[in-house]
Amino acid sequence: MHLGHVAPKPENDVDGAVLADGVPHRPDSCDMALAYPVQNSSRSFLQRTSYPITLKFEEIVYKVYYERKRSCRGGTSTSTKEKTILNGITGMVSPGEILAMLGPSGSGKTTLLTALGGRLSGRLSGKITYNGQPFSGSIKRRTGFVAQDDVLYPHLTVFETLLFTALLRLPKSLSKDEKAQHVENVIAELGLTRCRNSMIGGPLFRGISDEPTSGLDSTTAQRILNTVKGLASGGRTIITTIHQPSSRLYHMFDKVVLLSEGCPIYYGLASAALEYFSSIGFSTSVAVNPADLLLDLANGIGPDFQHANDHNDNIQQDPVSVREFLISAYNKNISTGLKSELCSSDVNYTKENSARNDVKSKKWRTSWWHQFKILLLRGLRERRFEAFNRLRIFQVLSVAILGGLLWWHTPSSHIDDRIAMLFFFSVFWGFYPLYNAVFTFPQERNMLIKERSSGMYRLSSYFLARTVGDLPLELALPTAFTFIFYWMGGLKPDPATFILSLLVVLLSVLVSQGLGLAFGALLMDVKQAATLASVTTMIFLIAGGYYVRHIPPFIAWLRYLSYSYYCYRLLLGIQYDENDYYECTKGAYCRVADYPPIKSVSLSHLWIDISIMMLMLVGYRFIAYLALHQVR
Repeated sequence: MHLGHVAPKPENDVDGAVLADGVPHRPDSCDMALAYPVQNSSRSFLQRTSYPITLKFEEIVYKVYYERKRSCRGGTSTSTKEKTILNGITGMVSPGEILAMLGPSGSGKTTLLTALGGRLSGRLSGKITYNGQPFSGSIKRRTGFVAQDDVLYPHLTVFETLLFTALLRLPKSLSKDEKAQHVENVIAELGLTRCRNSMIGGPLFRGISDEPTSGLDSTTAQRILNTVKGLASGGRTIITTIHQPSSRLYHMFDKVVLLSEGCPIYYGLASAALEYFSSIGFSTSVAVNPADLLLDLANGIGPDFQHANDHNDNIQQDPVSVREFLISAYNKNISTGLKSELCSSDVNYTKENSARNDVKSKKWRTSWWHQFKILLLRGLRERRFEAFNRLRIFQVLSVAILGGLLWWHTPSSHIDDRIAMLFFFSVFWGFYPLYNAVFTFPQERNMLIKERSSGMYRLSSYFLARTVGDLPLELALPTAFTFIFYWMGGLKPDPATFILSLLVVLLSVLVSQGLGLAFGALLMDVKQAATLASVTTMIFLIAGGYYVRHIPPFIAWLRYLSYSYYCYRLLLGIQYDENDYYECTKGAYCRVADYPPIKSVSLSHLWIDISIMMLMLVGYRFIAYLALHQVR
């Protein structure tokens, strides 16, 4: 089944189309909508589907509540208002049919499409069935859905976008070469050959589109609809919204639903729409595009009020009266017969066939390991330009060099400076990854929702692939930083000590990154997550054991929440032993363990610090994973 938007603008531009068993993509000036079908063969994707779906929707009602503020004496009052977005919409689409939803902006087309795609929550009532069954995971994996503003990875090429979709959605019975050949067939079928190696692009750089809102010419729109028609001929069920289609595009639709302010005013064959409206008094004396007439009526504008008044003297010429008349005529002439049609057209699936199909379709098309590998490779490809960008490299290296110059070969007798250097280590690599990680999941929220809604992969495979894919950047930069800063600063010149210090820094980086991922996943808002991160870093900085040595008992527990505190203790424990001595005054030596800043944090039981940081490493990521389960 295919759900999507086909939204031509004044020049019949197509905003997007969902193609059956596939993930279509937003078309731009590259001449064609990107689309990918899910099939069981590497031949043309216009072949017949193996799982036809009959979609029925009955009395669909959707309401939202909003608060309205009113000014009154003594202040303002707030009242809750109810607004009906969809009001009693009924229809049916069978395999091989294309249903087009028409109506002006705000009429409820997108809301209805989202409801039929199983992606609308809230106060939705009515009955929606797929082969007589409610929406389920098996139906989700057999349904393609694309929003009017589709979400794509901007740094992937057209070919890469389609290939990764094929590798994730096509069954494991096909080899990689067969899936790649299937992609080639799609590219050829949709005329994407000349831009197959062009990047999709985004708001920050130019890709296959000159600008995000650019559309298609009428010829290209016609070619896309021909492809969609071919998919329908293969036994697929296609539902789409469309704005102002040309006459020849309109006549390619099998059925039409016309909405006006959330209410249906026509449902039936596209070819019979003009005849129906003429029968109730809305005829026109000139040849017009049927879609233009239907949209005028949905806006309450009749083509010839003289004929309408001759047919019904009660109708007035204002838009509200026209809409009321059309709704009344729909209830009288279409609604009753439509409900009877739905009752008599139930799909006769035996329990045995239904159970077999459901069990078969509940299985993932690919294994967990396959999904992990493909998602990891896709993530690396998408972020290959930002992973080691010059700005971040310059930022880290400049801080390392500047810090190394400030602490240049600090002598062992300057224990204050050495301790400050180690604390800077723990702070910089405790907070820098945190601020980078809070952006991860909020930026990918829309993509995650889109792909998870289609049942493309398991959440666990995505989460592991996303976090593992960040490791090269997250570990390479602190490694380079440590190599420069450690030796320039004149810390203990022992290879084993250096390696242990590096491992502690990398562990702190991973813990910090995990906390940032948790903040981002819990809030899913960059500004809120960044604010929470800044407050957290300030608390951890103060309670890290360097600035305040004697924290009051009632608030001393804060330091044990700070991973910077444990990192600081570990770095001290690696550099110093309790039996080490330093030159406290000229010619006099004192025990390092008795030095007040070190004594306040202690150098014993360092294995506990490692255990706690390992627990944080796993715990923060587990919290982020659980939070992603709530993303809808």
